[in-house]
Amino acid sequence: MKKNNGKIVYYDKDEDVLSLYIKKGKEDGFIEVSPGVSVEFDRKGNVMGVEILNASRVFKSFLKSAGKRIPVYAR
Repeated sequence: MKKNNGKIVYYDKDEDVLSLYIKKGKEDGFIEVSPGVSVEFDRKGNVMGVEILNASRVFKSFLKSAGKRIPVYAR
């Protein structure tokens, strides 16, 4: 079980893991929703964040297109 240290976005360059947190606390479990992408939960079953393994490979095509105009939608 991991404990979120309060950072919202954390990238571990050595492990190539991107973590996106929406809630502080201690992880109690996770579900792999796609190969290398896990949703993490606290003991009450609330979503705490998302962890993406091999993040540089997952986002490679996105990063290549970052120079192009990407539409952003706000609510």
